[in-house]
Amino acid sequence: MELQPSLVEYGFRRVIITITAVMCALLEIVDTTIVNVALNDMRGNLGGTLSEVSWVITAYAIGNVIIVPMTSWLSQQFGRRNYFAASIIIFTVASFCCGNSDNIWELVFFRLIQGFGGGALLVTAQTLITESYPPEKRGMAQAIYGLGVIVGPTLGPPLGGYIVDNYSWPYIFYINIPLGIIATLLTLQFIRSPKYSEKKSANEIDWWGIVLLAIAVGSLQYVLEKGQEDDWFNDEAIIVLTVAAVFGFFFFIWRELTYKNPIVALRVLKNNNLMVGTILSFVLGFGLYGSTFVIPMYTQATLGWTATQSGLLMVPAALVTAFFMPIVGQLIQRGVKQQYLVAGGMVVFFIYSFWGYKILTPDTSADAFFWMLMVRGAGLGFLFVPISTLALSTLKGREIGEGAAFTGMMRQLGGSFGIAVITTYIARQNMQHRSDLVSHLDINNPAVQQRVEGLQQSFMAKGMSPDAALKSGYQMLEYGIYKQATVLSYMDVFLFLGCLFLFCVPFVLMTRSGKTKIDPSSVH
Repeated sequence: MELQPSLVEYGFRRVIITITAVMCALLEIVDTTIVNVALNDMRGNLGGTLSEVSWVITAYAIGNVIIVPMTSWLSQQFGRRNYFAASIIIFTVASFCCGNSDNIWELVFFRLIQGFGGGALLVTAQTLITESYPPEKRGMAQAIYGLGVIVGPTLGPPLGGYIVDNYSWPYIFYINIPLGIIATLLTLQFIRSPKYSEKKSANEIDWWGIVLLAIAVGSLQYVLEKGQEDDWFNDEAIIVLTVAAVFGFFFFIWRELTYKNPIVALRVLKNNNLMVGTILSFVLGFGLYGSTFVIPMYTQATLGWTATQSGLLMVPAALVTAFFMPIVGQLIQRGVKQQYLVAGGMVVFFIYSFWGYKILTPDTSADAFFWMLMVRGAGLGFLFVPISTLALSTLKGREIGEGAAFTGMMRQLGGSFGIAVITTYIARQNMQHRSDLVSHLDINNPAVQQRVEGLQQSFMAKGMSPDAALKSGYQMLEYGIYKQATVLSYMDVFLFLGCLFLFCVPFVLMTRSGKTKIDPSSVH
């Protein structure tokens, strides 16, 4: 493996490397969300409970988040090309095994393995694209990579819905196989390995760092995924794993700062731009995955849409994001400061959230969502590229891979935090709104009596006895209250997300800008 003074590619090679990297990023991200719509079929087919089948999502996320921070070190240890190709092979073989699983826990195990393979695809794809383009074109490089990252979560549900409706759930895994084979062959043929450092011998490897990292992020991911379902700190497992996560992170940070060959180079965070970019990646993950999660959940639970319908609703907005990303890449290349673009994107995201807060009703139409989601698409287009460019703009050589690993992990954890906070917030607000609404229903109030009598009469007209009709009338009233409380809870979530982004704007404007037109000599 010879030393390459420059990894910048030109012409046909760059096109092939870009296609390979974006395809791998898409494979990884689509697989994060594609299973969501197939959970019911898996449960019926493999005979698991809803709680058990949700592990299919959790196991993949845990595998991902453990491996992402280690990708830079693993690339150095095995050579980037070999590691990237091996990751694609692990991901592809695990996809085949997932489709062939005979019971729920076999599927969960192979999803964990698939997560280990997939975590590398995302970060290494970003590093490959960043290093294949000359520094002055890095904004455009991040825009190309961003297409995969932003469009991926949106493509998952409609694609999954289509496959489940027309074929069967194993095919959501089998579609990875031909793409995985093509990506492996292209990787072995075209991707080069930098040689930033010598391979470490087994006794120099930071084994304790690996163990502590797995304990810390694995425990944290479990707590975030299962917290609301298991009633947070009323559950013993949640308490134990929260303590494990806190101590795991404490000892992991101490270990990495004191060991001579750390598995995760925390010192790279001394770079101000990377530090700011990492925090903003967390906020972006929170908003991106949070809003991708909340809209399909609302349309399916409250409006009674199918998974395919709610998935297709998100597609036009993803196309708007794809349209804006190259434009933003061009603006960065022309010297527009990244923090202005990020601040603008956050304001647009606030407008989208406030719009959502205003239009939600128990029967909002698809047309009402359309323009609101278009605004979301534009906001995300203005957020992803500048955040990625800002984070990696002043890094060079092996630092690019280390920086990409941090931003990737924080975006992932931001998404997990976002979904955990939103589900908990919805459940708590639901109870609050329900008790508020019930307090206004006085049985002695003539309007309430009239409503109950009207419902009773309508049920009696359908042949029910007076007692059964009265009971059904109260149930109907209860359902109406539940639906109104749910709508109010989702309205609160939209307002909360919008305010979070608006709150970040002044902090973004206070940061120093990364060099937008970078001196090529400063980058290996």
